[in-house]
Amino acid sequence: MRDLKDLIEPVLDELRQTPPRPRALQATTLLTSLQEALNEVSQIRISAAREVVAEGETTAKEFAAELGLTPARLSQLLKSGLKPERALFGNGPLTVAIGAKRETRTAGTGGEKIEASAVLSEQVIAAYDMLAATAEAYGLSATREIVPMPGLDLRLNRPNCVAITSPRLLQLVGLILNESSPIVFDSDDRGWFLVDKNTDTRYRSPADEGEAADYAFIGRLPRSDGKGTFLYLAGIHSRGTLGAVHHVTHNVAELYQQTKGQAWSAVIRVEYDPDAMTTILATALVTPIYFGN
Repeated sequence: MRDLKDLIEPVLDELRQTPPRPRALQATTLLTSLQEALNEVSQIRISAAREVVAEGETTAKEFAAELGLTPARLSQLLKSGLKPERALFGNGPLTVAIGAKRETRTAGTGGEKIEASAVLSEQVIAAYDMLAATAEAYGLSATREIVPMPGLDLRLNRPNCVAITSPRLLQLVGLILNESSPIVFDSDDRGWFLVDKNTDTRYRSPADEGEAADYAFIGRLPRSDGKGTFLYLAGIHSRGTLGAVHHVTHNVAELYQQTKGQAWSAVIRVEYDPDAMTTILATALVTPIYFGN
C-alpha cells in the first residue's frame, strides 16, 4: 500500500502555489476531507481488530503486539468506536436524493397558476426524517437533495449517496435497476409493480385494491462509474417508500451482516395504518436477498 503522503503530495504541491485566500479555503476543505478519511480508517481498524479477535486464531496479546499496541490499548480500541453496521448507509456524510413530483398551483382562490414546483408527499418527508435520525445515531450526518421528475440529472456517481422514491420519479435509477438487478419496477395499464426476474413473480401493490399494504424495493445498486454502490429504497407508492426506510432502519445490524458492502436486492411487504399517514405497522421480506445481477 502506498504511503498516504505520497498520494496527496501532488495536491499539496498545487495547494502551495495557490494565492493566499483560495489556499486557505482549499486547505480547510482538504483538512475536513482528511479528517473524515482518518475517522473512517480508524473505524476500519477497529472493525477488523474485532473480527480478528473474534476468530480466536491468535491471542489478543499477540495481536496487540502485531499492531504495535499494548494489550490494554487494544482492549480500549475494541470497546470504542462506532458500530460497523453503520456502513449499511455509508462511511461519511450522506446525501439523500429524493424524487419529487412537479405540481402547478394557483396563486390564491381564483388566481392565476404559478410556475410548477417540486412537491414531496408527507410519507416521503417522514421517510427522510427517519433515515436522517438513524444515520445520526450511527455518527453520520444527512442532507436532503430534492430531484424533480423525471430525475435524469440525478448524480449517483458519488460516495455515500442514498436514493429514495420510485422510478416514476427517478427514471435514472429505473435504468440502473434494469441493467443490474434481478428485481425491477415495471408498469402496465393496471399500474406499477415489482418483478422478481429470478422467479418471474409480479408483486402488485395491495393498495391498488384498497388494502392497507404495499410492496417496496430495498437494496444497494452499482454506480455506473464502477467505483462503488448506492443505497436505494422505494415503494410502489409513497407509503411503501416509508416502509422501505422503516425496514432498513429497524434491521440495520442484520442487513449489514448479510450484505457487507455488496450489491444486493430484495422485495419487502409493508403494512401500514390506513388512518395514520406515516404509521408503519409491519414489514417483512418476501424474496431472498439477491446478490449481484
